[in-house]
Amino acid sequence: MRALRVVGLHEDGKSIVLEDPASRTRFLLPADETLRAAARGDIARLGQIEIELESQMRPREIQARIRAGESVEQVASGAGVSAQRVERYAYPVLLERSRTADLAQSAHPVREDGPDVQTLGEVIAYAFGVRGHDYSQARWDSWRGDDGKWVVVLQWKAGRSDNRAHWSFSPGAHGGTVHALDENAEVLLNPNSYRPPRTVRALDPARDAVMQPTLDSAEDERLAIEAPTEPHEEDDDTREIPRVPSDDEAAEDDQPRAKPKKNHPIVPSWEDVLLGVRSQRG
Repeated sequence: MRALRVVGLHEDGKSIVLEDPASRTRFLLPADETLRAAARGDIARLGQIEIELESQMRPREIQARIRAGESVEQVASGAGVSAQRVERYAYPVLLERSRTADLAQSAHPVREDGPDVQTLGEVIAYAFGVRGHDYSQARWDSWRGDDGKWVVVLQWKAGRSDNRAHWSFSPGAHGGTVHALDENAEVLLNPNSYRPPRTVRALDPARDAVMQPTLDSAEDERLAIEAPTEPHEEDDDTREIPRVPSDDEAAEDDQPRAKPKKNHPIVPSWEDVLLGVRSQRG
């Protein structure tokens, strides 16, 4: 057993810093009640602390919570025990979860007409390729639900969003089958229905400011051409008001008018020529 020496108190005030004199490797030891009882040599207190820890979280309960999907950190925090204690019992269950997730990728998705020929892993890899996602960065996991059935989850990151898809996994012949449990899982099983998002042009205030007067001028010109042409009347307050004829004038207008006489040159008669007298002729 390698001996360590105490260096001092850690800056957090809750841990003791230890060092291996040979390798100069340093370690942190929680300065909890167990350490204080050990430093005092209080064997009775150490036994009591061990009993309390066992009563708070038994190994079977630790494994059950890990198998249900909790992490080591979540179990340790909820039970008030160290993560090292939980890891001792959680390790075999974590291996079981990882193995189940691998098996589920070889299962066949169940569709309306029956199980797919392709496996879940093949379908998801194709769907990621269509969407341009990096399938190598996706993480598979699984846990056992309250009904005793395994749930498989796929986690991946697209842009700034964290995404998850869940399937129920039933082990069986030829790899077993999986059923989609949420919308993301259904969409990934139908990659051909994917439609890439439409490209939206970014607004350019400078360009819009230049183009707007041109657009306004073109619109005004179009409206001017399409507008109906109306007769132009000058607003003149000095226009003469039409005079209404009187009754007498109206009566005279109704009487037939005599045709004007034509002015013919007067030809003198023979008497006027012989006698030199101008006769009165009308």
